[in-house]
Amino acid sequence: MPHFKRYIGIDYSGAETADSSCKGIRVFVAEGSGEPLQVQPPPSPRRYWTRRRLAEWLRVELDRDIPSLVGIDHAFSFPLAYFEKYRLPSDWQGFLEDFHHYWPTDAPHTYVCFIREDPHGRGKWRAGDRSWLRVTEKWTASAKSVFGFGVQGEVATSTHAGLPWLLHLRKECKRPVHFWPFDGWEIPEGMSVVAEVYPSLWTRRFRREDRDSDEQAAYAAAWLQRADRDGSLRGFLNPTLTAEERGIAKIEGWILGVV
Repeated sequence: MPHFKRYIGIDYSGAETADSSCKGIRVFVAEGSGEPLQVQPPPSPRRYWTRRRLAEWLRVELDRDIPSLVGIDHAFSFPLAYFEKYRLPSDWQGFLEDFHHYWPTDAPHTYVCFIREDPHGRGKWRAGDRSWLRVTEKWTASAKSVFGFGVQGEVATSTHAGLPWLLHLRKECKRPVHFWPFDGWEIPEGMSVVAEVYPSLWTRRFRREDRDSDEQAAYAAAWLQRADRDGSLRGFLNPTLTAEERGIAKIEGWILGVV
């Protein structure tokens, strides 16, 4: 029996500011066993989603009484080496708050590169090394470091832009939301889940049709839906890891679908 009633796939972008119209942000939603359909942003002068509008839309959707599985295409945390270097406590909430203090990328008129390149800014006190990888990234063939700015297929910019909005959702959602795996590997019945996804794992499994690359990545909702409905999702949500790996993943996060 499926665990969820709705599946939301989000291809993310860290371009420009939190209020900029980003062509790279795409959203697909599948209800039950229905075909995933693209969701357009609410009417406004901006043609595409902004990160701020997306966060507000997602907050409203997560507050609905519909158990939903949300997959977002950026990292939810940093490698263990980052926590060790800055002597951070090994709890995700504390990490998000500390990161937001040094990288307020949700602020108006703020680009990720403004903070990263400012020699006098706070970001320099929370910089990472592109050689650092999370365990879940080491287990994939092509996942990039969250600190690998300017490389092909990078996730660094979108991750640094997206982390403050995860904190926003965690604080502002009225209904309890399970952020996997930080809130546990097991999902309470009837609760919505927000998880990190890596669409490149699945995009070739679905015909491209007339979707562009960003739309196809967001179409990952189709994989979330299929995995839940064929029963394989349970295994992906509880991957076979050693006790040590599980402990690290509760700090670094894990890509849903990596086993």
